[in-house]
Amino acid sequence: MVSLASSPPRSQPLAGHLLQASARFWFAVTLIGQLAFVGFILAFYGTRTFSGNFAAWDDKPTIHAFEAGDLIGNLVFITHVLLAAVITVSGLIQLVPGIRKTRPKLHRWSGRIFILLGMIGAVSGIWLTWVRGSQVSLDSALAVTLNGVLILWAGGMAWRQALRRKFADHEKWALRAFMVISGVWFFRLFIMAWSVLGRGLLGLPSSSQAIADPILEFGSYLLPLLVLELYFLARRKKQSTLTYVTAGVVTLCTCLMAVGVYGAISFMWLPNL
Repeated sequence: MVSLASSPPRSQPLAGHLLQASARFWFAVTLIGQLAFVGFILAFYGTRTFSGNFAAWDDKPTIHAFEAGDLIGNLVFITHVLLAAVITVSGLIQLVPGIRKTRPKLHRWSGRIFILLGMIGAVSGIWLTWVRGSQVSLDSALAVTLNGVLILWAGGMAWRQALRRKFADHEKWALRAFMVISGVWFFRLFIMAWSVLGRGLLGLPSSSQAIADPILEFGSYLLPLLVLELYFLARRKKQSTLTYVTAGVVTLCTCLMAVGVYGAISFMWLPNL
């Protein structure tokens, strides 16, 4: 997988350096936020699972996790959740350029694990949503379903291009897969950024939540995909104006992500531990 944080050539103009700086900023915030997410999964679900206290999965509000007597449903749920930690770590490994260059075997195997488990997670997420009924609303169910379909599509294309040894195309599809597989994580950041900035700083009324929810649910993976395509376009066109605009967009979105990371750690994850 290509790294967004790789160093630009020395001959690259200022716009190119700013674009790469914005990408490194994005990677730093992503690294902190995703490691915090993994830490929460292991500290909350991991400890309760390995201690046998399965009913305590419901200590975290919003989604009903444990269902007495539903062995298959409980197994699918906890597999889906714990695999998210493995998926997140393997995805982060793909973004580190040093690993790709010095540990190619680790890069390849972590990539296979990332794509395979991401696709399994997509299928199990759709199953949990429509078969088990683990959904908050119809909007959220449709958003999860579309996210799952995009994961299967992007993951399948990344795998196909790797098998065909078209590595430039593989790198692009692998990054697309990263964005959609990380949709659940992005969603949590979007919720907290909205809560901190929209509801907190701007004081928007509670009635605005009904409008914001569908935007957050679908935008949590469609917006990162859109920004990534803009990044690809700027790298391909090498036009100064487009590159400056893209660097600004990536920086702005990363600042919003940073607010979301702060909010998720402070108000969503730590209070439940």
